Amino acid sequence: MLKNDLLLRAALGKEVERAPVWLMRQAGRVLPEYRATRAKAKNFVEFVKNPELAAEVTVQPLDILGVDAAIIFSDILVIPEAMGLPYGMIEAKGPLFPKTIKTASDIDSLKIAEASDLKYVMDALTLTKKELDNRVPLIGFAGAPFTILAYMIEGSGSKTFSKAKQFLYTQPNLAHHLLQKITDSTINYLKGQIQAGADMIQLFDSWAGVLSEKMFYEFSLRYMAQITESISSIVPVTVFAKDAHYAIEKIALTNCNTIGLDWTIDPNAARKLSHGKTLQGNADPCLLYADDQVIVEETKTMLNQFGKQKYICNLGHGLYPDLDKAKVKLFVDTVKSHSY
Repeated sequence: MLKNDLLLRAALGKEVERAPVWLMRQAGRVLPEYRATRAKAKNFVEFVKNPELAAEVTVQPLDILGVDAAIIFSDILVIPEAMGLPYGMIEAKGPLFPKTIKTASDIDSLKIAEASDLKYVMDALTLTKKELDNRVPLIGFAGAPFTILAYMIEGSGSKTFSKAKQFLYTQPNLAHHLLQKITDSTINYLKGQIQAGADMIQLFDSWAGVLSEKMFYEFSLRYMAQITESISSIVPVTVFAKDAHYAIEKIALTNCNTIGLDWTIDPNAARKLSHGKTLQGNADPCLLYADDQVIVEETKTMLNQFGKQKYICNLGHGLYPDLDKAKVKLFVDTVKSHSY
């Protein structure tokens, strides 16, 4: 039994004493302790593939920031690599794929990944679960199929992902073929994570916002819906589609338990659209650059707007590397001590 199961109760719509809080990218460069551990690996990809180091940084935010959940340290791009498309990570620039997907034969050459192809992630989960000793839930995650496709086509990060979108417009049948392969791989991967100890799953559609509403439903949500249908009967699932707040009502119709929100939507509006689902978010990460008083006041306002039940407190995106650790802890402490 978990000593602190606030996150799972909130996700399942059960009564909680206060809103649980965790932070996207809580295991990251905002923590000096993370940077010290990261220095032990020769590059980011090797860091991700080292179960001991991944487990170490996964647990750090629990001990340092006092969050109510741990999220396994990994990367969304482990899926394309397991499918046969390796990636690298360029410091201060981001991911880079030496080879990209262009043709039908490129897609045919990809395998549908099994959980065993990502044993290092499973090993990291097992180690982390042991280290956590049932203190808090452990969150597993994966990138949403469209976001994974976007990197596989584009080959790197992009402001527009115009190559990926060109592929959707000009070769929609191939796009659906690739998306289905990614989806099948992701379901296998997430079921493996759950078997290895993940108590909850989050799907990150980081680049949902580059799609029109119509294209989001066709090339993103239908595949996330397949994933939630496959695993939500085992553990709770959060869908986080950044910049796609127009889709909250339709996301709520999937089998997800929780809807992640960025900072561009009003909490009251989100409540009306969410069909009673639990909501997660949605503080602007830049709030944590503000004076302490502003952080406390804005956080309390947000908490009161969402209310205590069916709510998981988080940011509307990940922590930025140059944020002050003390400000991050103030945010967490404010949530934990708030009186409604």
